[in-house]
Amino acid sequence: MAPILTENTFDVITHNARQTWAIGRRLGQLLRPGDVVCLEGELGSGKTCLTQGIGAGLRVKGTVRSPTFVLVNEHPSADDGPPLYHVDLYRINEEGEAAALGLEDYLYGRGVTVIEWAERAAGLIPAERLWIRLTYLDDAKRSLHFEPRGEHYRHIVQTLQDELAGRKASSQPSKE
Repeated sequence: MAPILTENTFDVITHNARQTWAIGRRLGQLLRPGDVVCLEGELGSGKTCLTQGIGAGLRVKGTVRSPTFVLVNEHPSADDGPPLYHVDLYRINEEGEAAALGLEDYLYGRGVTVIEWAERAAGLIPAERLWIRLTYLDDAKRSLHFEPRGEHYRHIVQTLQDELAGRKASSQPSKE
C-alpha cells in the first residue's frame, strides 16, 4: 500500500547505493544530539546504506555496519559532534525485548539514534522523530518516504527537499 502524501511528507527515488548514501550523509549533517531517525523497510531496501551515509554526515569514527547480531553499535564522533547509536531490531519480536535492551537510554541520550526495523518498537519511540520508509524497487533503485513528526524534523526534511530540488534552504531552527 502506498503512503498518503501530505505537505509534511517527502518522497525521493534513488537510482543507486551511492545516491542513497549521499542522502544519508546530508541528513547526518542536519541531525543534532538527541535526534531519532526510524527506518522501516524489507531486507535489502537500503536501511544500512542510508545509515552509513548518516554516519559519514555525523563524522563518526570507524565503519558503520548493521548491528543485527549485537543489536546496537555505538559510533563515537571523530570530532566534537554527537555519537551515532545504530540500533537494529530485526531480531526483536516484541517491544518488551527492545525495552530490556535499554533502547530508551539511547533514544533520550546525547547521540543521534538511528533504528532499523523501528516498527518493532513503535510504542517506545518518541512522538517527535523522523520516520523513513525504504522500499526496494529494483537492483539499484530505492524509494525513500520521509515522514517528519515535530517542527524540528519538518525543518530537516524541508531543508533536504529544498537542497535536492536545487532550491536554497532556510536556516536551521534550534531543537528545543
